[in-house]
Amino acid sequence: MSDMENDFQVKMKPTAKEEPKFPEIVVIIPIMNSPIFPGMIAPIILSEEKFTPELDESLLKTGYIALNLVKNELKDDEGEIIPEEDIDFEKKEIKSGDIYKVGVLCKVVKKLKLPDGSVNVLVHGMKRYRASEILSESPVLKTRIEVFDDILETDEELDAYTRSVINQVKKLSEINPYFNEEMKLAMLNSPSPGALADLVAFAISLDIPEAQDFLETLVVKKRFAKLLVYLKREKDVADIQKKISDEVNDKVNKYQREYFLREQLKVIRSELGMEEDDKTRDIKKIKDEIEKVGMPEGILKTAKEELERLELIPDSSPEYNVARTYLNWLIELPWQKSTNDNVEIAASRKILEKDHYGLEKAKERILEFLAVRKLKPSYDGTILCLAGPPGVGKTSLGKSIATALGRTFYRFSLGGMRDEAEIKGHRRTYVGAMPGKIIQALKRVEVNNPVIMLDEIDKIGKSFQGDPASALLEVLDPEQNSSFIDNYLDIPFDLSKVLFIATANYINDIPEALLDRMEVIELSGYTLEEKVAITTKWIIPRQLKKHGLQRADFSLNLNVIKKIIADYAREPGVRVLEQHIAKLCRRAALDKVSHPKKKIKFSPTLLNLESMLGTPRFQSEIAEKKNKPGVVTGLAWTAYGGEILFIETLPLKGKGFKLTGQLGGVMNESATLAYSYVKKLLQNEIEDAELALAKSFKQSKSAGAGERNKVHIETEDYLAGHEVHLHLPAGATPKDGPSAGITMALALYSLATNRAVNSDLAMTGELSLTGKVMPVGGIKEKVLAAKRAGIKTIILPKQNEKDLKEVPILHRKGMKFYPVSHFDEVLKIALKK
Repeated sequence: MSDMENDFQVKMKPTAKEEPKFPEIVVIIPIMNSPIFPGMIAPIILSEEKFTPELDESLLKTGYIALNLVKNELKDDEGEIIPEEDIDFEKKEIKSGDIYKVGVLCKVVKKLKLPDGSVNVLVHGMKRYRASEILSESPVLKTRIEVFDDILETDEELDAYTRSVINQVKKLSEINPYFNEEMKLAMLNSPSPGALADLVAFAISLDIPEAQDFLETLVVKKRFAKLLVYLKREKDVADIQKKISDEVNDKVNKYQREYFLREQLKVIRSELGMEEDDKTRDIKKIKDEIEKVGMPEGILKTAKEELERLELIPDSSPEYNVARTYLNWLIELPWQKSTNDNVEIAASRKILEKDHYGLEKAKERILEFLAVRKLKPSYDGTILCLAGPPGVGKTSLGKSIATALGRTFYRFSLGGMRDEAEIKGHRRTYVGAMPGKIIQALKRVEVNNPVIMLDEIDKIGKSFQGDPASALLEVLDPEQNSSFIDNYLDIPFDLSKVLFIATANYINDIPEALLDRMEVIELSGYTLEEKVAITTKWIIPRQLKKHGLQRADFSLNLNVIKKIIADYAREPGVRVLEQHIAKLCRRAALDKVSHPKKKIKFSPTLLNLESMLGTPRFQSEIAEKKNKPGVVTGLAWTAYGGEILFIETLPLKGKGFKLTGQLGGVMNESATLAYSYVKKLLQNEIEDAELALAKSFKQSKSAGAGERNKVHIETEDYLAGHEVHLHLPAGATPKDGPSAGITMALALYSLATNRAVNSDLAMTGELSLTGKVMPVGGIKEKVLAAKRAGIKTIILPKQNEKDLKEVPILHRKGMKFYPVSHFDEVLKIALKK
């Protein structure tokens, strides 16, 4: 049971004194904010729509209105709660169910019509009342009223409550400006304890549920008890607000105090003729450096404007450091500094030969590039892109180019870069902003014409933060990079003098627009002989020096080096090979330190090599002595170089075509195409055989002709009645690409016709749906793999015949090559007679 209900149970008379007689029926004005308590005088603004003629007539007739609070939750016609943000109080018609029953009966003191049509009604709160009976809802809300007085029990407890409230208000007045002297005076002149409680409650602005609860409390003692809780909460909130305000003021006062002290110090130093302060010296130093750097005219103007702004910023402000850092970047960039190119082709050739073995095609192209630079130093041709497998010397080639030109070399990796700001910088509005990698590189090398290597350009990422590859388009375009604008600097910088060299492992992963701006120089993997030469000439001497060994302490014979390359380091490059040589050098160093008195030369053999390097990583496929029908040897290119692979087919009961061996999407399509082509080829052969047989029967009824064509006629029935399973070992190795097209087609044809393929033959080539043999890549690596496996004959696309020139004559010796342009030629060469 609520306090109000308890109070109503006390038998009361509405009024016992000679007071103004209140009307029995009044108009209710709903209010949405804090209520007006009895004894308060306050204005109420009613809009033109709300101040109806009926309301005006009631005010003239009675001189009183009732103010009732609107409930927090308003409901629509269907009883659903309306969200507060969707309520238009000006247009919403408030009904009796939307307001609380208990309110305040007010006397209208004055009403004033305003220019906008609204009416200002000044009311004086008289008594608490309850709407006992709603008489009408529209056009105005009328009710019969029941007026109540406060229930006052005068005793010591009430006196204690009163004093407690007054003390709390005094404490609150120290930190809450609302409790001013006028408020204190009004409290002292309150006619009764109940009026005092109402006055304080009005001052602390209770929310609607609390204000309504307070309004319904008739017993003054209970009203004081609730008021003390509200005052305590108000005091706690006011204390927190004061604490926050004091902290903010302390910080502001600290900065102001420091600023005034610095300004006073400047004046004192100036009067005494003492030396300049730190900020003045700093600005003077920056000004001198700006004049010395030799910036272009437009950029010099920007720097001076920034310097003028810096002079106006207090050095204690965070903005001062931001502006100071920006000017430092402008000063430290090499606007005019450059190195002179000193290109000598003979010396450049020696540098390339000294640092690299093989790679003749790449070296020749680099020398051509250097020759053009010598004839025309201002030549801004295409950007070079060195593409090849890991460890073949792309980065070291870039260093050699820089050495040959006499320029400074700088390298940074683009691998995994996902933010465009890494290239073009962050805007200065961000905290910790800085220029992009290009501008940072120029600051470090201190010249404006270095050789900058963009390593791993094929591994650029892309995210919601932008596309770095798109940002590189401006950097690598000679037509645009003469006025490259970094987001941080926000001024143009000339990159046309910079020589950019990119490196990549797979050019297919480079965006087409970016690839179009570069000239690709492909570096193929090293052959076995090249790796042996590199090992003896470069790797072993370098590792001996690195591990503190002498020539007399370590040796490797050629057979051991070849074994390491074949079983442990089959990659196209020499990085893994060098790691294994380093492992052997560490073993040699351990033996030397463990037996200092013995002079033993560390020389691994084929027998003990596995105990030092572990189990071999690779097992070479060797050509079969004799192939079964349905098995064909193919040639493949992998990240580790060339390999041979066996394509196997098997007939099963049923119908269909099954593929296994972890094949990629392109290879799956290639296998399906081969199956369709062979099936059509066999159908054509059957038709030709049937026509020949029919013709033979007409000419002579010889049974021999039928026997000669019987095998071909049965072929179609054989394929139609069997499911074919095609597999490419090893199953755990992913495979993809179209280069096994003719190999898979031949395996299917061999199975269908029960004719074996020559065992010393391997092939590569893409097959079209019309039987054309299309060109493929990796010819050099595939030929080397075939040589290693004992293959004597190779079928390859006619258009790849020119690529055989890249294979050394030594490796082509003893092998036959059959360039073909159609699958019919493959059948004639591959199938045994």
